[in-house]
Amino acid sequence: MMSSSRIPHRGPDHEPGHPGGRSKWASPWTSTWMLISGVLALLWLLLRSGTRPNRFTYPCQQAACAAAMLAFGAPLATALMTVRRKIKGGLLSPLGLSVAAIGLAVTAGTWGWLHRVEAYDGPVLAPSTQYRAEIYHVTNCPQSPVGDHFPGLDNLIAWMGEQGVRFFRSENTSLESGPDGIIGADDVVIIKINYQWSERGGTNVDLLRGLIRRIVDHPDHFDGEIVVCENTQFALPQNFDRPNNNAEDHTLSPHDVVVEFRDLGYRVSQFSWKSIRGRSVDEYSAGDMNDGYIVYPYDSVIHGRISYPKFQTDDGTYISMKYGIWDEATSTYDREHLKFINMPVLKSHHSTYGATICVKHYMGLVTDLLSTNSHSGIHYGLLGAVIGEIGLADLNILDCIWINANPYSGPSTSYSQATRKDELLASLDPVAADIWADANILIPAFYDNGYSPPWPEPSADPYDSTSDFRQYLDHSMYQILDAGYQVTNDLDQIDTYTWDGSVVNDCDSNGIPDEWELPYADCNENGILDACDILDGTSRDAYPRGGDGVPDECQVIGPSTGKRIAPKTP
Repeated sequence: MMSSSRIPHRGPDHEPGHPGGRSKWASPWTSTWMLISGVLALLWLLLRSGTRPNRFTYPCQQAACAAAMLAFGAPLATALMTVRRKIKGGLLSPLGLSVAAIGLAVTAGTWGWLHRVEAYDGPVLAPSTQYRAEIYHVTNCPQSPVGDHFPGLDNLIAWMGEQGVRFFRSENTSLESGPDGIIGADDVVIIKINYQWSERGGTNVDLLRGLIRRIVDHPDHFDGEIVVCENTQFALPQNFDRPNNNAEDHTLSPHDVVVEFRDLGYRVSQFSWKSIRGRSVDEYSAGDMNDGYIVYPYDSVIHGRISYPKFQTDDGTYISMKYGIWDEATSTYDREHLKFINMPVLKSHHSTYGATICVKHYMGLVTDLLSTNSHSGIHYGLLGAVIGEIGLADLNILDCIWINANPYSGPSTSYSQATRKDELLASLDPVAADIWADANILIPAFYDNGYSPPWPEPSADPYDSTSDFRQYLDHSMYQILDAGYQVTNDLDQIDTYTWDGSVVNDCDSNGIPDEWELPYADCNENGILDACDILDGTSRDAYPRGGDGVPDECQVIGPSTGKRIAPKTP
């Protein structure tokens, strides 16, 4: 629980040499300068916030508002005390009455204007009653990486496969791959991380490295491209190479990971969208080959402008986040081979929006410049409109290894502020992921850390439709639904599959239950994994030279040479 302290009452402050004399606050010059400072603070507040009262949730605006109120309120109080003293003495102060009248009028008018909240006036839609969202959730993720692998992510990919969602697209079907898989061997994969904040405020770098390792280990041999992207907005990206990162080894940065895989010969690079966030451009199809942002006209419903980046990677690939990969030779886009993995970290967002999860993470994809009003527009569903325009991410992977579970802080999260949960979840539905993670991970962690309701505003309460979190999430959902995609904020429409990582039978010690792999890796149909047949000597694996992980008895013998030439279909 948070405690509050009471400021002790202070008696009148007397000027030296004036025992029992007037208060310093009663000085006409002091009152005048207080009014001047108040007017300046109010003018800055009006110019900075324009006609968007929701901008007053920003810390800097709140500070200016407080300064203005103090400036107008203090002379008002002083004037009242002066009036009372003068009345007692039989005299009225024209200055005191003037200040009181001005202070009262300006304070009342400002207070009423600042509290005028513009209502959402966009579409209010609901998903189909037949729609079911799915959450894939793993707990007890091992705390340390194993080489380049992140065991918790390996568990998540296997668990998704067990539920029928294959991570790899391949003609060969296995626990983790199949024709309907997500990532193809020749895809260009954009991984959107959070790197606006240092320490535990950004995406786990061990998790990022583990994801890249799994992609490049594609069963069909990966020859595509991976780009790690982020728009850090007002924060400096520092080449994605800060000294204090969210990793077991705090010095391990996203840049280090990119360099590691690039040195191994993979086409892995990084791109800071911050470097292009102030440049408005046209699409490649319009003949504009420059990096920058596509910015739509102002939309009064979302109180801002949709924006998304287009850019050339270090390997020369032209990418539009809406239309896909641009081919200069044919002047066509390839959307099918552009894959987008959205990978935020779960955090309280006390500064403005209650909680930051998958939908809010798109603030690091749009630009906050070019008159987009992106941050304020979040409340009205602007990010949902962006998602609806460029399409849903191919996969949302929510980092819940370390989370910010303090409703009085966030989104910045220091090492000491973070709570270790060792959980990961994945979903194709960003709205379902948000409402579920908030209700089942973040809020329980609030309680575990000793924070009971009522929680402070902005609120992350997933059950209160008027909370700041629900307001922006619901409005975003309406925009996504309006674009034709099915998403839901109804916990009753979400099917959750949770695995705690426990394994009973694991003969090859890969952390995956044998029964999950048997349907795909038992070519001799003896009820034992092929790898384990080879390990225990039941089967030989001499062909091809050095072995290929397939028992020799499952290989076809060539009719003319007598050599084994191909695996036999189980």
